[in-house]
Amino acid sequence: MSNTLPLRIYYEDTDFSGFVYHARYLHFFERGRTETLRALGVDQRSLHEAKGGPFGFVVRCMTVDYHAPARMDDEVEVETRITAVKGARIMMAQRLLRESVVLCAAEVEIAFLARGRAQRLPGELVRKLAILTKD
Repeated sequence: MSNTLPLRIYYEDTDFSGFVYHARYLHFFERGRTETLRALGVDQRSLHEAKGGPFGFVVRCMTVDYHAPARMDDEVEVETRITAVKGARIMMAQRLLRESVVLCAAEVEIAFLARGRAQRLPGELVRKLAILTKD
């Protein structure tokens, strides 16, 4: 199961060639991860402000594979799938698609932190994340 976020490519996302600048894909993927968590009922602001925190997520590792360029005014989708949840880590697979064609793909490892240190994910959060690990 995956979560999908529709986006449009704007002029500000492109470089002199008219293609999306390579680092902008990371922004799109970040939005996809945020909206996936939101769709699961994970309130990142509440986590950050919770007693014993602040709690939050950081990218620990990311591998990006560029297949084809996105262009200004394209309508695209960010697809996010949680592939594993282990201890303090969440592994995700993400793709940016235009009309079902993969333009860019990423494998992402997210760490859960409390006061700047890795901490095991709380049970309630693990249960919410498990929804997207079932295929």
